[in-house]
Amino acid sequence: MKVLVTGAAGMLGTALCKELAKKGYEVSPTDIGSTTPAMDYLDITDLKAVNDFIKRSKPDLIFHAAAETDVDRCEIEVDHAYKINTLGTENVALSCQRYDIAMVYVSTCGVFDGTKEAPYNEFDAPSPISIYTKSKYEGEKAVRCLLRRYFIFRAGWMIGGGKKDKKFVAKIVELLKTKDAISVVNDKFGCPTYTKDFSEGMLKVVDLARYGLYHITNEGQASRYDIACKIVEYLKKNNVAIKPISSAAFPLPAPRPRSEVVDNYKLKLLGIKMRPWEEALREYLNEFNDE
Repeated sequence: MKVLVTGAAGMLGTALCKELAKKGYEVSPTDIGSTTPAMDYLDITDLKAVNDFIKRSKPDLIFHAAAETDVDRCEIEVDHAYKINTLGTENVALSCQRYDIAMVYVSTCGVFDGTKEAPYNEFDAPSPISIYTKSKYEGEKAVRCLLRRYFIFRAGWMIGGGKKDKKFVAKIVELLKTKDAISVVNDKFGCPTYTKDFSEGMLKVVDLARYGLYHITNEGQASRYDIACKIVEYLKKNNVAIKPISSAAFPLPAPRPRSEVVDNYKLKLLGIKMRPWEEALREYLNEFNDE
């Protein structure tokens, strides 16, 4: 099976392409920011370019991982967020519709307002509170509206990427090199999601041809503080103090829900289990340090 991947040079795309190749898929990686000969340039905001590329490459399946994931940039540059996350997704979906290709869309567990005490499952109604999550949810609606054969996979707090990692884990690892104390927010909660595990989970569902919407995160929930404490433990940096602090101490442009904790409910119904986030984090840190 020939698979086209958008956003292939990104944190998730890199892990996804590795898993696809490992399982024997013929992978056609694309991105807007890559300069490698093995990766084609594709701007998802240009519908004609998307149509022309897909017509030439003739994929059997498209994994759409390209997105603007900088939450605060989205809040400030609203047009930019909707152009990439909503219209870009519409363009890919329209092309899949035109050429009768199944589509995989990577969304976010942040589409909920965070007021529910229990974990959110796939049957809870989204109510996004930031421009980023609104633009991603509009992408979900476009995929559902335009296509019959689609998968929508919502990811939690993503970890992974190695040298490409610009998110929370990499920032903490870097701070541990120079700080003897780090203040970390302890009043926001989510489900850490290792890019490798997320990719494997997607492929298990795709192999079953069970179209629809799914949550895919590592098992368990945590605050940023919890994750930082585990990083200190696993890297044996016990000389660094991790101090819990309220998110009010770090005002940011985009609002964050109190809880982005979800249940992989539909995965469980299919008998697919995800490993605990602590185990995934330990593995990632070992790989991170080897690079």
